[in-house]
Amino acid sequence: MTTKRAATVLFILLFGALLAAPAASAGEKGQKPKLPENYKKWLDEEVVYIIAPLERDVFLKLQTDRERDLFIEAFWKQRDPTPGDAENEFKTEHYRRIDHANRYLGRDAPRPGWKTDRGRIYIILGEARDIQRFEGKSSTYDAEVWFYQGKTDMGLPAGFNLVFFKDGGHGEYKLYSPVGDGPQALLAGYFGGPDYAQAYEKLREVEPGLAAVSLSLVPGETGAVYGQPSMSSDLLIQRIESAPARGVEAKYAQKFLQYKDLVEVEYTANYLDSDSLFKVFRDPSGLTFVHYAVEPRRLSVNQYENKYYTTLKVNGRVTTADGRLVHQFDKTVSLDMTAEQMKEASGAPFDFQDLFPLLGGDYSLSVLIKNEASKEFTAVEQALRIPQGGAAVQLTQPLLGYKVVRLEPAERRMKAFRVGPFQIYCQPNRVFARKETLAVLFQINNLADEVAARGEVRVEFLKDGQPFRDIRRKPSDYPELPTVLEEVSLADFPPAHYMVRVSIVNAGAEIVSSTEEFDLSFAESIPRPWFSSRILPEAGDPVYPEIMGAQLFNVGRYQESRVFLERAFQKKPDSEDTATNLARVYLALADAASAARTLAPFIGPQKTAKYDTSLLAAEALKRTGEFGRAVELLDRAIVHFGVNAVLLNSAGECYAGLGKIKEALAAFEKSLELSPDQPEVRKRVEELRKKVPL
Repeated sequence: MTTKRAATVLFILLFGALLAAPAASAGEKGQKPKLPENYKKWLDEEVVYIIAPLERDVFLKLQTDRERDLFIEAFWKQRDPTPGDAENEFKTEHYRRIDHANRYLGRDAPRPGWKTDRGRIYIILGEARDIQRFEGKSSTYDAEVWFYQGKTDMGLPAGFNLVFFKDGGHGEYKLYSPVGDGPQALLAGYFGGPDYAQAYEKLREVEPGLAAVSLSLVPGETGAVYGQPSMSSDLLIQRIESAPARGVEAKYAQKFLQYKDLVEVEYTANYLDSDSLFKVFRDPSGLTFVHYAVEPRRLSVNQYENKYYTTLKVNGRVTTADGRLVHQFDKTVSLDMTAEQMKEASGAPFDFQDLFPLLGGDYSLSVLIKNEASKEFTAVEQALRIPQGGAAVQLTQPLLGYKVVRLEPAERRMKAFRVGPFQIYCQPNRVFARKETLAVLFQINNLADEVAARGEVRVEFLKDGQPFRDIRRKPSDYPELPTVLEEVSLADFPPAHYMVRVSIVNAGAEIVSSTEEFDLSFAESIPRPWFSSRILPEAGDPVYPEIMGAQLFNVGRYQESRVFLERAFQKKPDSEDTATNLARVYLALADAASAARTLAPFIGPQKTAKYDTSLLAAEALKRTGEFGRAVELLDRAIVHFGVNAVLLNSAGECYAGLGKIKEALAAFEKSLELSPDQPEVRKRVEELRKKVPL
């Protein structure tokens, strides 16, 4: 896979009104559109008992009917038990239950059946295994006992009862609570007071079958005290009410809201959950790299004859706390396999792995992966803290792996989870088997000579929070410093949850520490993933100063950005992209002459410069007073790229600089025709019109 194109650095620079997008008015912000009646019915009637709170919150935040339709599609897809076929059996059954509730369970109620207690339970749980009716009795109010089995997949007991009764002997059936109602509520004309035991005895005399479920809804429950209602029965009712929401991983709804504007329509309803792993390590060149792995829940592929293939589109964005874009990358990953390779891969998870350099600071990283074969997408987010130098000792978070390969010097090119001379094979879930050897790798950076000579490196294992084992060595015992590797056999580790704690101690005092967690499984073996992982260019490649220059520019550190980009441009003087990036920095530093000089080789009359190059070169020429050359360049750009407001506004300023007021007005007025919402341009037009002779 070529890396030159993938390493192209994109900058963000706004030249005032030239590149500014129209902003929403204050009145538009914060206004929630009124929910149309059909969507209100869907939310408050059709799915009211099965929608999770997060799903409901997201739905209410959507702004358009198109977004709501896509969300509803995603809602049902998340519940489809057989997503490979045309019918959504869950959805079909759900609407059948609503219809049944409205037809048969609201006959004695003044409201639709879906609103009644029996209708609600029926919609949530479906048909009862058995229904026992107690009707027309003089000593008890009308009641029904519904018995359910086979609902353990909803987190409910293997068998349980639910009781409905007519409170006071009239009205619709009400769901019975052993604690809230008690046996006395089932007895007609009972005046014995709130004594549960006394009421139970009376009910057992007149209707033993009903008395058997009046204190506990779970058959055979032994936890209740005789004569006292079961608290667990009321907890059961609560669990039933919340069971539909528990059965769905509602995180997809949050992802839908977050990425609905970034993924194409056909992807929107097809969110896949995934696991991820992020680690930060320093390269010998001094750059800090973010290593990451994303493991989708599944990977779908297309098949043609005996070939299996798909294409993944990967987009990453690193932003500061205030939302500034620091780094962005876009990659296309093609996966092609033979039938034999597909057979081997089908029983194992798939991991996409990659790495990129990042400037010191605190950031948020978002990685979006789209699978073109299935039109599914997954996305992960991670907070990143990149050390910003300094003299203090730094300790990275441990990386835990199930396999280590020591690389020869010629093999030590940059790749994900390749640190120092070691390639660590790892997986996001950090689950291991006892027959494996655990690799614990971390870095100690800025280690002072005194600590290196007298200090101690500790690797401690805590089992369920309690000390289990530790390793203590001198820093000099690790020949690959700053990289530290410990390999520990797990054969005598009992299956449990563990924490690895690494620390540096000097003179009995801990200087710095870091932790990571893992689980040791009872399983004999763990399915290990197959990977897509690229190799990056050598450390001395000009792509790295270009990337760092871009990041420095995006955080406003222009002088430092200039140093890096000049270094990159010296190594790639024929690169138009690098020249364009450097010119942006010069313009930000008010050095228009250097910007024009840098771009000059790419904007000659016989050359077709890129759009950004043409616009930046015109801006540089305008600032140096070369309005005529700038207009010529903009005219060529308009012919080649088409008319747009940005090019016209730039041309208008250049004509104004030449004193050609009519031509300037024509350019600005044409710009306003294309994009009317430009108040600054309108103001400029008014100023110029005053200069036109009558």
